[in-house]
Amino acid sequence: MPILTIESTCDETAAAVISDDGNVLGDCVATQETLHERFGGVVPEVAARAHVERILPVIDTALQKAGVRGADLDAIAVADRPGLAGSLLVGVVAAKTLAVAWKKPLVAINHLHAHLYACQMASDVSVYPCIGLVVSGGHTSLYHCTSPLDLEYLGGTIDDAAGEAFDKVGAMLNLGFPGGPAVSRLAAQGDPKAHAYPRSMLKEPGYRFSFSGLKTAVRYSIAPPGVKDFSNIQLSDQAKADICASFQAAVVDVLVAKSVRAVKAYDAGHLIVGGGVAANPVLRTGLQTAAEKNGFDLVIAPMNLCTDNAVMGAIALEKIRRGQFAPLDLDITAGLQRGF
Repeated sequence: MPILTIESTCDETAAAVISDDGNVLGDCVATQETLHERFGGVVPEVAARAHVERILPVIDTALQKAGVRGADLDAIAVADRPGLAGSLLVGVVAAKTLAVAWKKPLVAINHLHAHLYACQMASDVSVYPCIGLVVSGGHTSLYHCTSPLDLEYLGGTIDDAAGEAFDKVGAMLNLGFPGGPAVSRLAAQGDPKAHAYPRSMLKEPGYRFSFSGLKTAVRYSIAPPGVKDFSNIQLSDQAKADICASFQAAVVDVLVAKSVRAVKAYDAGHLIVGGGVAANPVLRTGLQTAAEKNGFDLVIAPMNLCTDNAVMGAIALEKIRRGQFAPLDLDITAGLQRGF
């Protein structure tokens, strides 16, 4: 019997119907980019209201695509952590309501662990045990994964996540929203060696990341200290491209180096990578080059499963096999969760 998975941690409303052998029977994702574009970032209250409007149509679309009714489901799974409080509440309340109405068990999903499970969805063989890298707008974290549900947190960002830094650089350069993909596109036309930006914490032992200093270095490439209004700053297209390329190279160098360090330290044969920034082509190339050089297997989530989606909620199948169901008084765990 299939399961229904629901995702509403940030600004995508998504649902999917997954068979018990992991096949996607139907899915739907409603994005909110146009709603947040004029604000230059995700506004939590706007996101929550949009989820309220879209959650039931998205679920209904996924069920219709799968040709499945509520009575046909084995369980209902929902991401309860981490994320925006209002956004999470919409998904969790919808899942609990349907679980009661259809008399189905409830499964709670860790959004970050699900990002890594997207790699398993793309592989014909088990990717576990492995080192897992989640790199997204809110998180940059490394894990030692002995199974899909048994993850040891090794370290993560102490300030900005990599994706957040991409978006903020895009905002400083007035590249529109979302800024990350725009920075990546413009970087393709620039010189990655034009600016000697810092590789923060690269020489520090362990697996912590920091991107706030890099972001500040980029800020001073655009305008000198004391200048707060960037709207009148005039930079050529080539100057912007060089800044983007140099910034991107600094982020990728750190992500690749720390991932390789973890693979070697834990003698892991696999590195798996998930999250929105995993779609970045320079990062994907850098990781592949490192994998070939150091002799480990690399699995990166498919492009359509890098950004937030409900298909990666198939990790709920692993919980069902262990009998790990959630109570109907399930609550959310909001915020940027570090350490799990």
